[in-house]
Amino acid sequence: MLLAIDIGNTNTVMGVFEGDELRQSWRIKSDARNTADELALAFRGLLADTPVTAIAACSTVPAVLRELRAMLARYYADLPTILVEPGVRTGVSVLTDNPKEVGTDRICNTAAAHHLIDGPCIVVDFGTSTNFDVINARGDFLGGALAPGIEISLDALAARAAQLRKVELVVPRSPIGKNTVESLQSGILYGFAGQVDGMVRRLSAELVPDDPDSVQVIATGGLATLVIDHAETVTRYEPELTLLGLRLIYERNA
Repeated sequence: MLLAIDIGNTNTVMGVFEGDELRQSWRIKSDARNTADELALAFRGLLADTPVTAIAACSTVPAVLRELRAMLARYYADLPTILVEPGVRTGVSVLTDNPKEVGTDRICNTAAAHHLIDGPCIVVDFGTSTNFDVINARGDFLGGALAPGIEISLDALAARAAQLRKVELVVPRSPIGKNTVESLQSGILYGFAGQVDGMVRRLSAELVPDDPDSVQVIATGGLATLVIDHAETVTRYEPELTLLGLRLIYERNA
């Protein structure tokens, strides 16, 4: 079985593939202070007796990447391992000014999106930041946009406004909030849904000027479920898109 690991700023997502099928996945909190031994302890605790035969991993956190590399060398040295980084064959052409600065999670998402969709598409990844990844019909990563994520925005608002506080992110009774809690919920949920729709329409018009409606939109990331029901432009939800990309990149290099 292939173990796929995606370590981000906020969450670590891991899953086990048997062939093409994702058998099981887990989502845990990321901690940039974790050592290689602590990473191994967490992973082995979740995996239990699952027989892992290969590993594909990526991380956008430099401190964690160093410890992840050490963990793989120490605890899984006998397994075929692919760590997505510059020099690894991904099948994705990165058509940006500086390809090396593009996060490896965005490369994995691009590979997975092109595998799922035969045509131009946009990936909206709801994580620590909200990433908009633009992919042409050939599967090239063209660039995109980055915006503050939902939780970051809510934390900043609560920290900077004396009479506002963090609230549970659920759908309010009405877009017109009748109290502070509902007003915050409305602004966050419908505000981010509006941001997604506005950005997708602009990016689609730039990507396919003659037929922007042909662009499909994939939502992914831990916070996607909060917004996608209220975003008109999202056409597909793939919660484990990055893990799928890791599997595809592993197979390309194996």
